[in-house]
Amino acid sequence: MRGVWPAALTMFDAEGRLDEDATAAHLDLLVTEGVHGLVVGGTSGEFVALTDAERRRLLEVAVEAVAGRVAILAGTGTYATSATIALTRHAQEAGAAAALVVLPYFQRPSREEVLGHYRRVAAATDLPLWVYNIPANAATDPLTTADLAGLYREGVVSGVKSTLPTVHQIHELRAATDEGFRAFYGGFTAPLEAMAGGAHGWISGLLNVAPATAVELWDAVGAGDLPRARDIWARLLPLRRLVTDPAVRGVSDLALYRGLLRIWGRPAGFCRPPLRDLDPAELSMLEKTLQAAPPQHATSTPRN
Repeated sequence: MRGVWPAALTMFDAEGRLDEDATAAHLDLLVTEGVHGLVVGGTSGEFVALTDAERRRLLEVAVEAVAGRVAILAGTGTYATSATIALTRHAQEAGAAAALVVLPYFQRPSREEVLGHYRRVAAATDLPLWVYNIPANAATDPLTTADLAGLYREGVVSGVKSTLPTVHQIHELRAATDEGFRAFYGGFTAPLEAMAGGAHGWISGLLNVAPATAVELWDAVGAGDLPRARDIWARLLPLRRLVTDPAVRGVSDLALYRGLLRIWGRPAGFCRPPLRDLDPAELSMLEKTLQAAPPQHATSTPRN
């Protein structure tokens, strides 16, 4: 498990229902563009807006659509330990390669309670567990390198999606663990630095709209060609800026990704409220911004 792993969007129809066909089509396009794996039911998959039954069905649709071509990391985390265990057991039965378990949210468990959460989930399932270390969306501090290395030595976890404002944790984790532990960078501000520092892979919602170029970046770093890697990242920067400094305000990054996919004629689906999609005027504004600073090779040739 290494390389470029989009945190895949979940597609809904205009009435907010799970759109299985559009979801399968989107996942198929990501795989055909060369990604090495997929995260299903993560933050960009709007897992917090899904019922448990929908989360199970989403994973089943993904496993069927991917058909073994790449591995799937299934988002199974919830606040409740018992519910996380149930979703993780289902992910194992459905054919996921591992489970991504987010830090508990809303309530404020202590560090020992958080560590106990992961230990209980691991004890109740045989599926490899990854920590989704995203304190910005959680109600607890991030797990430290020592915490993660300790859980790994206990046999509790085997990987992490590190979604922190800095990348030095990747270097620290590589030094504190062995190759049995997967340290993935989970943001979109510094993937080049994370890869150069030894990240086993990159997980991000941005990869829904830049899979092929991200694979180029991964390959360049893997070949030790940092000048080429810097050139590739420079091509991706305009696309990243569309999200970090958007011309369209008041919408989520997921709505912007969907807008880009819609402009390119790809399956885009709709957000599920309270998130909203771009209205026609905002979509036109996004398209004009894209034309003014087009990201090169962000995806395959648009189909208009």
